[in-house]
Amino acid sequence: MRRRPVRRRSTPVVLGVLLAVLLGYVGLGRVQEGPVPVTAGPAIAWPVQGQAAYTTSVLDAIRADGVEGPVPIASVTKVMTAYVVLQERPLEQGEAGATIPVTGADVADMQRRQANGESVVAVAAGEDLTQLQALYALMLPSANNVAVLLARSTAGSVDAFVELMNRAADDLGMDDTVYTDPSGMADDTVSTAADQVRLFDAALRDPVFAAVAGATAAELPVAGTVVTTSRLLGQDGFVAGKTGSHDAAGGCYVFRVVRTVAGREVVITGAVLGQRGGPYIEAALRAAEALTAQVAASPDVRAG
Repeated sequence: MRRRPVRRRSTPVVLGVLLAVLLGYVGLGRVQEGPVPVTAGPAIAWPVQGQAAYTTSVLDAIRADGVEGPVPIASVTKVMTAYVVLQERPLEQGEAGATIPVTGADVADMQRRQANGESVVAVAAGEDLTQLQALYALMLPSANNVAVLLARSTAGSVDAFVELMNRAADDLGMDDTVYTDPSGMADDTVSTAADQVRLFDAALRDPVFAAVAGATAAELPVAGTVVTTSRLLGQDGFVAGKTGSHDAAGGCYVFRVVRTVAGREVVITGAVLGQRGGPYIEAALRAAEALTAQVAASPDVRAG
């Protein structure tokens, strides 16, 4: 039986011309029209391992290459977590959203995850995180403990939230994706690079998500200043991104780049999964840089 579609709410969209240009909302309406076809890529230097995919504002398809089939995606999972939170509880730009109280049990969960070597942010019993602060904690330092806080506060339980994640994947035509947890720590949360491009393209239509995914630092009540795990943001046209890594997944990265190609702005949305050779995240970032350079220089993008 097919899962029911996610209940949609109308999200107020406040977009200035500058924001629309920088984040590529103009001309990228494909996701909302239905699944984007996936085609073989042109003769570019794809990553030599794992899998990769991309689309651009001058293409009408997602192009993919590499290992076939779903693979673990680590903390790239948190893109869907943020997407579902904002679908269920939309924010306008400038809004902080409802507060999420932190309990002693949440502190114990944070400490347990930290002892296991997971990425977390410090929280304290009695602290209140706003929805927006929690989204920054989720996306920048990739806090697994906050992924659970957001899941419970949004859907009542982690299991109920995971169901919403999978319904949203169905809704977006992500046929090769299965979510089993909101943080990506589970090895059986799997997807493909093409599906993650489709999701990131859709998520970036929300200006609040776009702002969070493009931020390099944020202030939290107890943790203080947190910074992004993506060193590429703000460089060479990289305007948004989310990293992920663990042993089963290798290094993963979804990203958006705005480049001037042949005298016009081109928006590139891409994903690389399963990158290895040195520190996982750094391997993924290097692969994203190389792929972006090849795509921007490819004849079909230059010709438009």
